[in-house]
Amino acid sequence: MPVAGLVPAPRREQAHADLLVRNAKVFTGDVHRPHARAVAIRDGRVAALGDDHELAPLVGPGTRVVDALGRRVVPGLNDSHLHVIRGGLNYVLELRWDGVRSLRQALAMLRDQAGRTPKGQWIRVVGGWTAEQFAERRMPTVAELNAAAPDTPVFVLHLYQSALMNRAGVRAAGFTRDTPDPRGGQIVRDRNGEPNGVLLAAPGALVLYSTLAKAPTLDAADKRTSTRHFLRELNRFGLTSAVDAAGGFQSFPDDYGTVADLAAAGELSLRIAYHLFPQTAGQELADLKRWTETVKPGDGDAWLRLNGAGENLTWAAADFENFSEPRPELAAGYEAEFEQAVRILVENGWGFRLHATYDETIRRDLAVFEKLAAEGLFPGGGRWLFDHAETVSAGSLDRIAALGGAVSVQNRMSFQGLAFRDRYGSEAAAHTPPVRAMLDRGLTVAAGTDATRVSSYNPWVALHWLITGRTVGGTPLSGPANQLGRDTALGLYTRGGARLTGEEDVKGMLREGYYGDLAVLSEDYFTVPDHVIPDIEAVLTVVGGRIVYASAEYEGLDEALPPIAPEWSPVARFGGYQAGGARQAALVAEAAADSAEQRRWRAARGTGPGAPPSLVDPCFTH
Repeated sequence: MPVAGLVPAPRREQAHADLLVRNAKVFTGDVHRPHARAVAIRDGRVAALGDDHELAPLVGPGTRVVDALGRRVVPGLNDSHLHVIRGGLNYVLELRWDGVRSLRQALAMLRDQAGRTPKGQWIRVVGGWTAEQFAERRMPTVAELNAAAPDTPVFVLHLYQSALMNRAGVRAAGFTRDTPDPRGGQIVRDRNGEPNGVLLAAPGALVLYSTLAKAPTLDAADKRTSTRHFLRELNRFGLTSAVDAAGGFQSFPDDYGTVADLAAAGELSLRIAYHLFPQTAGQELADLKRWTETVKPGDGDAWLRLNGAGENLTWAAADFENFSEPRPELAAGYEAEFEQAVRILVENGWGFRLHATYDETIRRDLAVFEKLAAEGLFPGGGRWLFDHAETVSAGSLDRIAALGGAVSVQNRMSFQGLAFRDRYGSEAAAHTPPVRAMLDRGLTVAAGTDATRVSSYNPWVALHWLITGRTVGGTPLSGPANQLGRDTALGLYTRGGARLTGEEDVKGMLREGYYGDLAVLSEDYFTVPDHVIPDIEAVLTVVGGRIVYASAEYEGLDEALPPIAPEWSPVARFGGYQAGGARQAALVAEAAADSAEQRRWRAARGTGPGAPPSLVDPCFTH
């Protein structure tokens, strides 16, 4: 009752969570609170972390409670260099050999798809595999492609090095004995001068990509469906964010329309920060100037936002990453146009990323930046970074640090490492790229894959490489001095990517107020043997409190997707990344455990000996 004019304050109910993940081993990535047992998410952000009983009051009538069953939970992964926009537009058209363990299986998939692909369409295998992953340790031959698909055009891309086409593919691409070799590429010919189905990057990959561009594309509706299924495939591995690196044959704004439409409709399941990449040589400065006058970094929202320019600013400044060929010598004097491009960006507050594989390129670019810095113009408030940097030197790393730059590294060596070692030697391969030296200098370093045309988009393959220094075929390359601990490697895939987009205050760890982005893993990343890491997947992926991927015990908790179209899509038949390895071993172990349990059951009932029986079941000895 009121006393002396005072009234009791109304009782305030604690706001309930929208989603609570409990009974988990949560690795937060936050040094101030690295571990928890439960995570509560409200309004798309982390509301609380703690033990199950501490967060129990946050459960209300509308709270979705997920029991993690003791599994490992990590912050959502962020691929800092992924061609996600371009990949989404084509995903359902591609036969993925990512994760396939034998060439025999790969060719069987190709043969099956040939029987399903309608006339006029191509079968395209576009990246994510290398001959080293196959038990046979070799590439397919053109003869094998012809046998598997005698009438359907086939295009098989192998790294940045080459492509194979069957006879029908050569005809569909319009190659004849009179077709000239493109600049920087070679159409290999037989003794009669006819194209034999082999394309070589010598050293540039333009011949590979321009040939692929001749294949049919999807209509607008199917591009939407394809992109949604590709994003779901990325969610399958715990990815909740990606930094799109643009790339060739990705024009702005046309090729960005699909993700823009999905963002407007609230149908993105992955946060995307994108870049703009001038497509036409000779027009780069005009494109950059036009873009700086019409859009600016940061435009967009938490799901889709512009991050800057690159990974090329001018075509003349880009080197190639085909380690089967000698390092290319870039044209003398490219710096003049490159400097103009950088001036346009820094004067307008734009950041950028730069494709640079070799230290020779990086040193020339840094000289331009240092010239602008002496004028007080660089970096001009924008974030900037080098991509790849496989052979960057210690001196160049010092210069990058002095200019406030960052580096995004990818696991291209896990797919191309043998070619690099054969050309430059084991000693050079042991610290390529020198990730540990980058971190020792305090540089911001983020990790990614460079998928989909070379490396696979599976982030756990990249994490395995960072930790072990081994290729996808198991060949050791990096020495212990350049290998990372598991928590450090994971940080490159979470906090590192967030720093590249200026989102480190809302993304990259599980902390109150940060985005509610997390993954519940199929295996405990921190305790499984090294060789199991590439086979980890998410069983539940959450972005902004939304369950965007669910499997195993959580099947059906995620959002429904439209059926894959067209119906003959290779993805509809085979899916994307081909799971195997540790998962197959686990199934064998389960079968063995079941067998042992049956033996114990028979022994308890007197129908079998207590000791392990012989390989012949007693039921068949009478």
